[in-house]
Amino acid sequence: MSFPLLTATAALPALGAVATAAVPAAQRTAAKWLALLVSLATLALAVTVLVRFDPDGERYQLTENHAWIRDFGVRYELGVDGIAVALVALTALLIPFIILAGWHDADPLETGSRRWRPTQGFFALILAVEAMVVISFEATDVFVFYIFFEAMLIPMYFLIGGFGDRAHAHGEETAATQRSYAAVKFLLYNLAGGLIMLAAVIGLYVVAGSFSLSEIADARANGTLHMATSTERWLFLGFFFAFAVKAPLWPLHTWLPNAMQEATAPVAVLITAVVDKVGTFAMLRFCLQLFPEASKWATPVVLVLAVISIIYGALLAVGQRDIKRLVAYASISHFGFIIMGVFAMTSQGQSGATLYMVNHGISTAALMLVAGFLISRRGSRLIADYGGVQKVAPVLAGTFLIGGLATLSLPGLAPFVSEFLVLVGTFTRYPVIGIIATFGIVLAALYTLVLYQRTMTGPVKPEVSAMPDLRAREVLVVAPLIVLLIFLGVYPKPVTDIVDPAVKQTLSDVHKKDPRPEVEAAK
Repeated sequence: MSFPLLTATAALPALGAVATAAVPAAQRTAAKWLALLVSLATLALAVTVLVRFDPDGERYQLTENHAWIRDFGVRYELGVDGIAVALVALTALLIPFIILAGWHDADPLETGSRRWRPTQGFFALILAVEAMVVISFEATDVFVFYIFFEAMLIPMYFLIGGFGDRAHAHGEETAATQRSYAAVKFLLYNLAGGLIMLAAVIGLYVVAGSFSLSEIADARANGTLHMATSTERWLFLGFFFAFAVKAPLWPLHTWLPNAMQEATAPVAVLITAVVDKVGTFAMLRFCLQLFPEASKWATPVVLVLAVISIIYGALLAVGQRDIKRLVAYASISHFGFIIMGVFAMTSQGQSGATLYMVNHGISTAALMLVAGFLISRRGSRLIADYGGVQKVAPVLAGTFLIGGLATLSLPGLAPFVSEFLVLVGTFTRYPVIGIIATFGIVLAALYTLVLYQRTMTGPVKPEVSAMPDLRAREVLVVAPLIVLLIFLGVYPKPVTDIVDPAVKQTLSDVHKKDPRPEVEAAK
């Protein structure tokens, strides 16, 4: 039997979480180093998966298939296509930076505080989330996917509610109340989506007699699976609702600003750059592959919701006074672009959407982590409390600027390529939707540049006059992300070569082809 590489990539952080949690309470530094080493080892396994994956080979590679719950037809079935490989690599890449950035976020609070912050638990929960996200990307059995899609909510709940941001102007008790509210709201929204999806998962098994993607696809190809139109549409809606909550898509987005505002900056990155990607990935893997006709039926409505997310998120970002809420609403806008690309049903749109998932993860991590370093120095999330930072901390300001420029998709930085592909792919089939979505780019430039102007330029405020610049550990966190933003902005081919074949297969599942350009015949 060959080495179960996919299982190992998910099992290593899970075992690391258990080991980190078991470190004695007095050995906080040892727990941090253990978590970091486990995340680096997981990254090495993810790179091995990436190297061994052949973009021109079988659709699902490095597959594992074992009987699990025989009486219900559930199998432990894993496999990765080009889209999953890219997102597994993104997840494994970001976790070490998240751990480094949050190195002191779970240290004991000041003497007399009523809150206990177990350092071991913080880093163990991060590794647990990584394990569940990775196996969600790898699962090709719907039931296996559902289990980990839901299970990741538990560690995220404790990360938001138990290890919130210390920068709060209204006292510890008020902060604890708001953290609890944000954590409960996150949990309830996602549990509601998950329960509806569970009904759809059961319905799928009743209709198809299997949870396996490959078996269902074979049954469709052989003509042995006949799904009534109304049944397929109801099942699609059950799956899509859960993924739209996770994504998050307007109007199911309201949990995200609260969660990102109250969480520490590294946990905010974990939410929007890692966990939320499961929702958009699942739209490609499950909605389009399992319910192709229903996906085409729902496309007009989904595109309208995506455009509303783009404009709505950007408009609210413009009016924010809180740095972290601004980044949260900006992410809602960006997820609108991703979902629009998925449902444009063109190769450019879906390749751009997948590339956008990767690039958004990197750019949001860069911007939010630098913002977290900034907030930790000043002790405030309010934009009005800053000014003139670039004069006292030029490296911090410079990295903040690059992260912001990536967020507004400046040409030469990674998100530009993906956003351009999404808009081109959408415009070729839905020109009105594509035109409206471009206004999101203008608004992105507005909220990003205004944020930089108000925090980094102008007179130096007395409260920031002694602000230190980035330390060595913080530079080690941010510098590789900046390098990746520039590299993938100039040369995105390594990612597109991996995802393009998977995108073409997904389009084939929904029986769609790229529209032919209408060129007036020469006279």
